[in-house]
Amino acid sequence: MKNIKLTQTALFAIAMATTTMISAQAQHSEISKSQNSSETLKQLIDEYWQYSLEQSPTFASSLGIKEADGKLADVTLKSQDEAVKKAQSFLNKLQAISTNSLNASQKADYGILKRTLEETIESQKYPQRAVNFTNRSGWHQNFAGMAGNLPFRTASDYQSYNDRLRQYDRINKQSIDVANVAIASKVTLPCDAIVGYEKSISGLLADDPRETRFYAPYAKAKPNNIDTEKWQSLANDAQKIIDDIIFPAIKIQEQWYLNEYKPACSVAPGVSQQPSGAEYYDFRIRQMTTTTMSADEIHNLGLSEVARIRAEMVEVSKSAGYETREAFIEHLRNDPKYYAKTPEELMRYVARVTKDIDGKMPSLFGRLAVLPYGIKEIPAEIAEGTTTAYYNPGSPEIGLAGFYFVNTSKLDQRPLWEVPALSVHEAVPGHHHQIALQQELPLSDFRKNGAFFTAFVEGWGLYSERLGIEMGLYDTPAKNMGRLSYEMWRACRLVVDTGIHAKGWSKQKAIDYMLDNTALTQANIEAEVNRYISWPGQALAYKIGELKIRELRTMAEESLGDKFDIREFHDIVLGQGAVPLEVLENQVKDWLKGKLAE
Repeated sequence: MKNIKLTQTALFAIAMATTTMISAQAQHSEISKSQNSSETLKQLIDEYWQYSLEQSPTFASSLGIKEADGKLADVTLKSQDEAVKKAQSFLNKLQAISTNSLNASQKADYGILKRTLEETIESQKYPQRAVNFTNRSGWHQNFAGMAGNLPFRTASDYQSYNDRLRQYDRINKQSIDVANVAIASKVTLPCDAIVGYEKSISGLLADDPRETRFYAPYAKAKPNNIDTEKWQSLANDAQKIIDDIIFPAIKIQEQWYLNEYKPACSVAPGVSQQPSGAEYYDFRIRQMTTTTMSADEIHNLGLSEVARIRAEMVEVSKSAGYETREAFIEHLRNDPKYYAKTPEELMRYVARVTKDIDGKMPSLFGRLAVLPYGIKEIPAEIAEGTTTAYYNPGSPEIGLAGFYFVNTSKLDQRPLWEVPALSVHEAVPGHHHQIALQQELPLSDFRKNGAFFTAFVEGWGLYSERLGIEMGLYDTPAKNMGRLSYEMWRACRLVVDTGIHAKGWSKQKAIDYMLDNTALTQANIEAEVNRYISWPGQALAYKIGELKIRELRTMAEESLGDKFDIREFHDIVLGQGAVPLEVLENQVKDWLKGKLAE
């Protein structure tokens, strides 16, 4: 019996040891799987990002990557086909990674890369992939503005720029070839949207190459570290390239546009009237809003928002002493006291407003961006046909500030009462704060510089306009009407964009609708409607994104009560950079769980 007892004890010990060993092995295996999945994901993201930079050399240079110097992208349809194959390869690798062992941040990385790759693949299924410019942009304008995103510190930087200038003829020929496919496929830009577009091409020409934007880097003072003789040689070379290569190519482009593209423009303003247009518009809705909303749902949401904002406009008009909203808007549109008389006067007013806003930022944010921003005028050759303002991101890597570009054309259409709302959107706390902060966050390079979700970025910009209330910016009925007019503008977009592209609206019907509901001037409205026509779906992102951020803020305020801290909430919203709206909702909900558990 004693021996039996000893044997049973020994067997029990062996069994326990075996169980412990198996458990430890299983635990080690799970850790191993987790480490393998996360490491594989990281490697794949790094590989994808490296590939992306190779395909976008000028963007790589804006991040300080010297290997990209002197290079320009291939802009042919063949290169797009190759990009689809590469995206599918990356997607196959990504889908082979188990997400079970990834943490929340890694799952966000996984989801963002997956969405990016899937959209790259799907975007190339439609004939509209050959549409390579809009009514407000094009390869010629992108090329003319290229220097604004590049470093200019050494002789090699200037040489790299000259090497790129020398390639304009190739870029022009490749781009025209792609646009000719759009002509053949009957997916050209609508005639309504491109009236006067040729000015954006011919406006780049000048009698003296030194008076063009292409020559801009040499119009500045010579860097002290560059030899005078070398500097002059580089400047002379750039002047010759502009004269001998760029000007002839632009003249060819202008004639091609006038003789071939413009006569082939689409008659109907809506993309759904084009081949595969309805399916393409559905894709654009999903891409721009990061939701599964239908055109009808968005249209009806827009109608609801328009009615709500219109009621608020009536109240503001009464506070200003006007019987009707229409009477106050008529006053705002026509009283000369609300308009700058010179471009310099408008820019000075913008500068004063932006500095006032800068001083209010710490009250709403715990973390502020380090990179500063400046203000510039929109280039003259595109100003009359483009929007009121836009933002161009900077680059911490090459020491380039962000810039808020202001339209100083048609001054009688640029009311000063719009400037506060415009500035919080384009500069801070809007685009500059959000984008510059994203560039400084401890994220992967892909997430810092390659993840751009319009619903988040533009939704935040519109939400920032509302923050102007808390900043005390709208201290007169005129300025408050400016804010409401801008919010109404974005609500009208939901109605007008879907109206044009899904419901057969004409351009004039869209203009009339916006004239009736916003306080925007005629010129601004026409430029905006042209934009919606030539850029389907993009305008939907603003209101959809803003409403989601407001919904999440309300949720946080109601859940946390006295614990709610506006600075902390804003830092959480911006703390992962631009993300799809469902990812944003999840990160805010996770933060709330943690706060409620404290």
